[in-house]
Amino acid sequence: MTAPVRTAVVIPTWNGRDDLPACLESLRRQTVAIEIVVVENGSSDGTVEMLRESYPDITVLAQPVNLGFAGGVNVGLRYALHRGHAFVALLNNDAVAEPTWVEHLVAEMSRDERVGMVASKFVTIDGERLDSTGECYSVWGLPFPRGRDERRLDAYDDMTELFGASGGSTLYRADMLRDIGLFDEDFFAYFEDVDLSWRAHLRGWRVRLAPAAIAYHRIGATSGRIPGFTTYQTLKNLFWVVTKNVPRRYLATVVPRLALAYTLTFWRAVLQGNGAVAVKGVVVATAKMPKKLRQRRAIQRGRRLDDEALRPLLTWDLPPGSTNLRRLRALVARS
Repeated sequence: MTAPVRTAVVIPTWNGRDDLPACLESLRRQTVAIEIVVVENGSSDGTVEMLRESYPDITVLAQPVNLGFAGGVNVGLRYALHRGHAFVALLNNDAVAEPTWVEHLVAEMSRDERVGMVASKFVTIDGERLDSTGECYSVWGLPFPRGRDERRLDAYDDMTELFGASGGSTLYRADMLRDIGLFDEDFFAYFEDVDLSWRAHLRGWRVRLAPAAIAYHRIGATSGRIPGFTTYQTLKNLFWVVTKNVPRRYLATVVPRLALAYTLTFWRAVLQGNGAVAVKGVVVATAKMPKKLRQRRAIQRGRRLDDEALRPLLTWDLPPGSTNLRRLRALVARS
């Protein structure tokens, strides 16, 4: 009797026909049995037809419109949970996984039933630099990928306890998803994985890195197709993460710093010709703030992790790439 497949891998895609075959072929070569699930997010480039012709062994969940990363991924997660998979991995459609990627992720997850997420080592597509070894959250309210652009690929192999995991290359425990819920679809794209990581920690789940689980990523292959997309999503989503998740004890530290960083981001967008997009981001963020406050009340009521246990998970400095904020901080310190 064949053992049941324990793991599904969900790949969201939108007009990614050119990138998708390499991703799917890498998943076909995995050393453990998996169910491959593609969420086709309303593409207009013939992706569905290509999948049905060339990949009849792969589950395709075709959506009539683009639900964004969060909405599209949730379609795949709900399907995997309904099918009874114990674990669900997410992989970007512009990524390629090593053959042992799933095997190492599951092995790390299986070491401790309190682990709800396991991040893989995400490397640039040329194999020369790190993209991410997990997500960090600065007390400036700014999430950032740990290790991005570093050339030493093993720099974080011994630092396996994480704040968060990137939605582009991570394994999730089904029981954790049932406990904390799926991605917040209001985010559409960007920081929805940070929000999920916050919710996981607050409910007492752990997040770890499996350094031997390696995938290669073509950074920005999807979002780069839409002018102003990153600006809009960043200004829309940043304050939602804080509003929903940051405990009261840390709000006085995080909110003023984020307000400064947010203001600089807004005016930089204006000066670069993205003013209309920036304003739209602020308006949408503000309009949905009452909903986020309601969600906050539910999240904070359900906490299992106290403030002191959370403290070492946060980064008590600016993200490494925040050059302008560092200069401004230095000027203020000298005045």
